[in-house]
Amino acid sequence: MSATNDGAARRLPAGRKAELAAYVAEHGQVTVANLAERFDVSPDTIRRDLDQLDADGVLIRTHGGAISPQAVPRPDTGMDVRLRLQTRAKDQMGALAAGLVEDGSALMINAGTSTLAVVRHLADHRDLTVATNSLRIPTEINPLAFRDLYVFGGAVRLTAQATVGPVSFPSSAGADRDIRCDLAVIGVGAVSADSGYSTSNLGEASMMSAMMDRSARVAVLADSSKFGRRLFAQIADLGRADYLVTDAAPPPELAHALAEAGVEVLVAAADAS
Repeated sequence: MSATNDGAARRLPAGRKAELAAYVAEHGQVTVANLAERFDVSPDTIRRDLDQLDADGVLIRTHGGAISPQAVPRPDTGMDVRLRLQTRAKDQMGALAAGLVEDGSALMINAGTSTLAVVRHLADHRDLTVATNSLRIPTEINPLAFRDLYVFGGAVRLTAQATVGPVSFPSSAGADRDIRCDLAVIGVGAVSADSGYSTSNLGEASMMSAMMDRSARVAVLADSSKFGRRLFAQIADLGRADYLVTDAAPPPELAHALAEAGVEVLVAAADAS
């Protein structure tokens, strides 16, 4: 055994855990196999370390590895993991976006963790009409906040806990009813100056675009980790949104493009604590 490996094998567990936590923070998302090789210990030892670090809130345990709480999730990252990423930023953005919602108005809200944060800040609203493709929103929204709640039909994406299908509802006669809302609240996966808003799933991109088309105003939610990125499916150009709700000011190029497109950027206040 080399001197380097020998030292790694004799390293105290507390020291290994600190180095492991730092390694995950640096790389964002890692596997058990990678960590076992890196620290020269068994996969079972790494699993125990990850379980403890997850319990301590240092990282997020995933199937086969771990992810940093500040990491940008991969497209196939499950809802249970994404709910634990960027939690403070999402909560602040949710509170800010909820301020755009007027009592008695009609909303379209797409599925996502940022939009769930908005829903949680609608508890004091009343008489809302809500249409969504999220399977989580019906269990998260305060029953006192809405008058009517509708879920769009379609295929179910379990990882996203969402339906993917037409943004419409059939009438008793079989024809689709045209619907219009006052505000669409849309969480996106990426925002860039040249390609606008995008996401990883083609079907969801089509639904988000249709929700925008059927709403008088559009509020897009994207934390700063989404800036300057482009994902597989474009949702819309920047100018399709009236507001961009985020947790930090966009970089100069994107800020200029948003201003040119007439988008008002709303930056959530940092938590003083």
